[in-house]
Amino acid sequence: MKKKIAILGSTGSIGKTLLKIIEKNKKNFDVVLLTANTDHKTLLKQAKKFDVQNLIISDFKSYKVLENKIKKSNVKIFNSFNSINKILSKKIDYVMSSIVGIQGLEPTYRIIKFTKNIAIANKESIICGWDLINNELKKNKTNFIPVDSEHFSMWYGLFKLNSENIEKIFLTASGGPFYKFPLSKFKKISVKKAINHPNWKMGKKISIDSATMINKVYEVIEAKNIFNISYKKINIIIHPKSYVHAILKFSDGLIKIIAHDTTMKVPIFNTLFFKTNLKLKTNKLDFKLLNDLNFQKIHSNRYPMINILKLLPENHSLYETVVVSANDTLVNLFLEKKIGFLDIYKELIKFIKLNEYLKYKHIKPKKINDIINLNKYVTTNIKKKYIV
Repeated sequence: MKKKIAILGSTGSIGKTLLKIIEKNKKNFDVVLLTANTDHKTLLKQAKKFDVQNLIISDFKSYKVLENKIKKSNVKIFNSFNSINKILSKKIDYVMSSIVGIQGLEPTYRIIKFTKNIAIANKESIICGWDLINNELKKNKTNFIPVDSEHFSMWYGLFKLNSENIEKIFLTASGGPFYKFPLSKFKKISVKKAINHPNWKMGKKISIDSATMINKVYEVIEAKNIFNISYKKINIIIHPKSYVHAILKFSDGLIKIIAHDTTMKVPIFNTLFFKTNLKLKTNKLDFKLLNDLNFQKIHSNRYPMINILKLLPENHSLYETVVVSANDTLVNLFLEKKIGFLDIYKELIKFIKLNEYLKYKHIKPKKINDIINLNKYVTTNIKKKYIV
């Protein structure tokens, strides 16, 4: 029997990679739902190629364009994730949640009860809404697999093991485009330079987060939430080759080093085919690379974003939403050339240290709307300073 699949954010890089994997094993899968925000052209091509009968496109103008294009077909198109319960009447086999940003939180939460397995690549779901997401996973007995290479590596390394036996976790960071860039020239960093990641092909927003290193701050929060471990047990180390993705040191003295080729194909493939005999063609083991892993300590003078970790509460709270929302807004302002690269951190630390926002360290999100409304509030307040 074919496995039924849904992909939230199918027109992004993770969605496209997953569809390429499915294409090579097409006889085993039935793609029942694809979603996008504005890219109606790619969405329609994907629907035709994989014979998908249900589409959700969030942007209303894009929805109307697509609606006109599919009038004579049997494809059903929806403009809201509120329609998930109309599309899925019972549990499907697998969902990939790869919508970028805070807008991916609600769809991820909504679809959990309709799937047996969910692979989550949406950082905001795990950072801002983990307690709500986790409760929904448990309530609906839905299996969860993280997609980010670091967290998938940790999950893989801890499979059937108790996370209480972890002494230390080391998350690796490539160092981004400014790993050796002169500190004296940071004031003149352009958008073009900041999005030019040396190892990974990513979207502009994620590339900037990698350049500032807040992506690793996010990954530490994710690791703390997913594996229920203290921040004190999680370290970031620089590893320019991006070959090793996580190192796990256990209290019994054993160490696991999880490595794979610098491609998201490996974790994505394994979220879909975990515990099967299906093989993924990859490069041969690179001993030359293994002999030159070049791990280094991370320094806050080059990557001041890591200082934010000192401000985070151990317990899950709405403060994480403040950090994510403020950073997202400031990164967009940098991309629009309204602030400089160094201003991203300077303004971020200034905002999140205000008493107005520090109070959220003691407030837990009780529902998804608490996170969505706070995101709007923070975004509006920051934009007021730069946009008249």
